[in-house]
Amino acid sequence: MKGVMIQGTASDVGKSLIATAVCRAFANEGIRVAPFKSQNMSNNSYVTIDGKEIGRAQGIQAEAAKIKATVWMNPILLKPRSDQQSEVVLFGKAAETFSGRGYRDLFYEKGLKAIQTAIHHLSQQFDVVVMEGAGSPVEINLKEKELVNMKVAQMADIPVILVADIDRGGVFASIVGTLALLTEEERTRVKGIVINKFRGDLSLFKDGVQWLEEKTGIPVLGVVPHIDNHMIDGEDSLSMPASSGKMERGLLDIVILKPPYISNYSDIEPFYCEDDVSIRWVSRLDEIGHPDAVILPGTKSTIRDLQFFKNAGFNDWLNTFGSRGGHIVGICGGYQMLGKLLIDDKGSDTGVAGLKEIGLGLIPATTTFLKEKVTVRAEGTLHPRTGIQQQISGYEIHLGKTKLDEEEENRFLLLNNGTEEGYYGKDGKIIGTYLHHLFHNDEWRNKWLNGLRQAKGLPLKGTVHISELKDQKYDELAAHLVEHLNWEKLKEIIFSWRTKNEMD
Repeated sequence: MKGVMIQGTASDVGKSLIATAVCRAFANEGIRVAPFKSQNMSNNSYVTIDGKEIGRAQGIQAEAAKIKATVWMNPILLKPRSDQQSEVVLFGKAAETFSGRGYRDLFYEKGLKAIQTAIHHLSQQFDVVVMEGAGSPVEINLKEKELVNMKVAQMADIPVILVADIDRGGVFASIVGTLALLTEEERTRVKGIVINKFRGDLSLFKDGVQWLEEKTGIPVLGVVPHIDNHMIDGEDSLSMPASSGKMERGLLDIVILKPPYISNYSDIEPFYCEDDVSIRWVSRLDEIGHPDAVILPGTKSTIRDLQFFKNAGFNDWLNTFGSRGGHIVGICGGYQMLGKLLIDDKGSDTGVAGLKEIGLGLIPATTTFLKEKVTVRAEGTLHPRTGIQQQISGYEIHLGKTKLDEEEENRFLLLNNGTEEGYYGKDGKIIGTYLHHLFHNDEWRNKWLNGLRQAKGLPLKGTVHISELKDQKYDELAAHLVEHLNWEKLKEIIFSWRTKNEMD
């Protein structure tokens, strides 16, 4: 097969962004290209068109490649449930929960077979596969049974490009050190180096490029300037914007309560495209200030994160804020927390069967956690009881089933399958829903924000169309990469690659 693997000297050096740009650049040249990451560890997931769950990065890269995302692009997804355990999602479906050692001891061979199957499938359908590694390829304690870096590059027999982040410092040591810790066979597979996130005058790094090429014998394919506001969804919490808890910009102040096991935080990303909105991620009560609205996002461990919020003192604050007319939205795990009671019958949320936890009490509902996970794309409208006519689409990923009190009629959504979903109370000031990407619906997001603007005496604004902006950003990202990378050299590396055995 033809392809390339983008590996990095560390996590968050920009592998996902580089892979996304390469996918769009190939797609713009009419080449059938697909993304691939054998094993992803992230609670920021993506639901495919057939209702399967993969890492969000590969879903985004598929969009950049102008194709539909499939489970073949990310056969193994690890979703951390605690510091010690992760849920294993295999080919889009939750399989088992393992500790780190249990995963390495009991899943490794099964994982290898899954990866081989996925690679074979993609190689039959696409001209080029752009693979992404994870973390560093020289994590010595994990290297013997790794499923995501050099082992996979060898299985697919493709060259490797090593990406390093100059913005974090130590770029020379990170590159030379990484190469030194690879085996001789692995080093021969590394055919290019990319310096990422450069700030300042590129001409000042010419000596650095020369030194690296002389020291390593590997060409530096490019020095890529740092990109601000690229609007490409991040893979994991390392790519989340930092927040001091203070309102730094904008006029509308929206606080996101940040739980330890946050998932699908891409629900929040559209707000960064609204120029009068300030988004603050808050995990301590003394940071919260006087927001115009509060959003509780999804979580991979609802009861543990609810306990975290209670211990931090958010319980009383949220109830007071809600009673005074504050706007509160809970999405997925955040929706479950806003209810009266959470029951972990099967132990699927906490690992302790029968555990119960009192909720925040802002929504008259009880959530029971089940063993089978719901993963589905969903479409519908706002419920007629909201008095708003609006089309809505998104996706659901959850274990729990939330039931409103029998006399409660304040539903939020009416899905196309006839299901009444979510909660819409106090004229929309309290909203709970399982629908991820609720705020990716541009007209709905605009209506909700305009309600906040009106309440604050600010001018109303028109709709910002995120999907159009996002596709434009893919093209801009690809153009940025091609401009600062030796694109023709990269293509030569990919299309002329042969291993030593093949050439012999």
